[in-house]
Amino acid sequence: TKCVHLPPEVTATSRHYVDRLFDPDPQKVLQGVIDMKNAVIGNNKQKANLIVLGAVPRLLYLLQQGSSSSELRAECAVVLGSLAMGTENNIKSLVDCHIIPALLQGRLSLSACLRCLRTVFISPVTPVQLLYTDPTVIPHLMSLLSRSQRTQEYITQIFSHCCKTPEHQTVLFNHGAIQNIAPLLISPSYKVRMQALKCFSVLAYENTQVSMTLVNVLVDEELLSQVFVRMMQRDQPIDMQLTAAKCLTYMCRAGAIRTDDSCIVLKTLPCLVRMCSKERLLEERVEGAETLAYLMEPDVELQRIASVTDHLVAMLADYFKYPSSVSAITDIKRLDHDLKHAHELRQAAFKLYASLGSNDEDIRKKITETENMMDRIVSGLSESSVKVRLAAVRCLHSLSRSVQQLRTSFHDHAVWKPLMKLLQNAPDEVLVMASSTLCNLLLEFSPSKEPILESGVIELLCSLTQSDSPALRVNGIWALMNMAFQADQKVKGEIVRALGTEQLFRLLSDPDSNVLMKTLGLLRNLLSTRPHIDQVMSSHGKQIMQAVTLILEGEHSIEVKEQTLCILANIADGNTAKELIMTNDDILQKIKYYMAHSNVKLQLAATFCISNLIWNEEDGSQERQDKLRELGFVDILHKLTQASDPNLCDRAKTAMQQYLA
Repeated sequence: TKCVHLPPEVTATSRHYVDRLFDPDPQKVLQGVIDMKNAVIGNNKQKANLIVLGAVPRLLYLLQQGSSSSELRAECAVVLGSLAMGTENNIKSLVDCHIIPALLQGRLSLSACLRCLRTVFISPVTPVQLLYTDPTVIPHLMSLLSRSQRTQEYITQIFSHCCKTPEHQTVLFNHGAIQNIAPLLISPSYKVRMQALKCFSVLAYENTQVSMTLVNVLVDEELLSQVFVRMMQRDQPIDMQLTAAKCLTYMCRAGAIRTDDSCIVLKTLPCLVRMCSKERLLEERVEGAETLAYLMEPDVELQRIASVTDHLVAMLADYFKYPSSVSAITDIKRLDHDLKHAHELRQAAFKLYASLGSNDEDIRKKITETENMMDRIVSGLSESSVKVRLAAVRCLHSLSRSVQQLRTSFHDHAVWKPLMKLLQNAPDEVLVMASSTLCNLLLEFSPSKEPILESGVIELLCSLTQSDSPALRVNGIWALMNMAFQADQKVKGEIVRALGTEQLFRLLSDPDSNVLMKTLGLLRNLLSTRPHIDQVMSSHGKQIMQAVTLILEGEHSIEVKEQTLCILANIADGNTAKELIMTNDDILQKIKYYMAHSNVKLQLAATFCISNLIWNEEDGSQERQDKLRELGFVDILHKLTQASDPNLCDRAKTAMQQYLA
């Protein structure tokens, strides 16, 4: 027992309530519980005192005691429910006293017990896992669903609140949640219908098994999806419209409903767009926008439809200007709440813009031309809320896929500056998005490329290539690859220096194939134009040839090997670098092997290497031609002039002409 010092007068009255629970006369105990019930309603101080004085274990004992009358048990459950309605600390104490197993044991048909259980479970301090620890609990709750509207409301609320992971979805699904809860969607009670609907939205989220089952469920001879469509009608309460739209959205994203199905295009999408109007409350606008962003994320057709529905792009601009809905202007408390939560609106708007603009050039143009849009994104990048920063950078990334935008609005707003600042110290998910955007800003046609180069970006990107996260390694090396494309020798030199040969070769043996591909891309860009090729190969030739050999020998994809052969072709194009291939019989044998490979891409790349080695106008071409003839390359080229692939055939003929000239 803890030693807690309460003021004596409080202790006396509170202790009196607790003492009466131990009276030998059951009638007096009942009266004591009833008095306690009246004393704690709405009185958090009194609730806390009674908990400290140990009322909870005694109430739980009376609740479970076989000799207690049903009236006493009901009153105990009501008091416990009332104690649970207090502060989070109260709930913690109740959970610590094992209230959940006590309420769940055996005869749990009491509406008051379920109500108390519901209150405990929906508190953020209660671990939802407690619903799943005892395997008999969920089937027991399912069996109580037919008792009364009250039990239906409480049990479905417990389920929807405690379903947080794919494992939870599976447990509920396997215990017949769908068949048991579906009939409740047409219950006469609005609360029951609403809780049942919420259950389906959490069960279907990113769950193909549930979604595929839901599509075929009939409720009173009507398909479930049609029941959801009815619930989205404008005359239904907003909460219901929104939750029904979420159910259909999740079923669609899980592949159970086609994106061109009329229930999505004509019902769900317009319903979600309506939720974005400034007539709606803040949380409705947030949820509407986030759900809509999720619905159309993978589908360009839905993005196009949404972009011309109800002036959505302009409607979202209001998310930055009017945190409160038009209807809430008179309510001071509401205004205060909305100002505190305005960042959620900004986050939702950025997410929706990102989704809208992820594919279509015209939509991106429409977004960037919306008043102050680029400024809003730029200020979003430095907001205090990580979620807003992440959503803003996602939006920027989506727009940065457009060459047009990179050349215009991105340049005009010097977007790269806040982006670089964001990269200094951000959580990984922000870093991944920000570095992806940076990759796009470093493309050769982007006017931002020059100023970014002068801002010390190379060190930053090199440090990303050392990250534990494969996505960050890919982005770091990808950005360096874009930077090296058609760059001058100074920039290339800086990249090699900053990255260091050791790190470069470590990346060439990276377990992630994307990292390997981008590193090869970087190497290929570093080895372009003759003076650069000779310069890089004179200082790092031995290591590069080693890496090339290893990759061509290893278990790698066609793409990786093709990229590696292209690097060899570049080396073969150097003046002095050629010799590194000509004096390496192992590499020559590999080129020969790939010229006869079953994959045309690899044959093309290998033939290109030979072409560069035997090109006539260059010093020493005669000796090279003779050596390669001895090694049997002319015979292979001759065979390839008969190849079925026209490109390969042409390339082989061009090479053969060098011998004839």
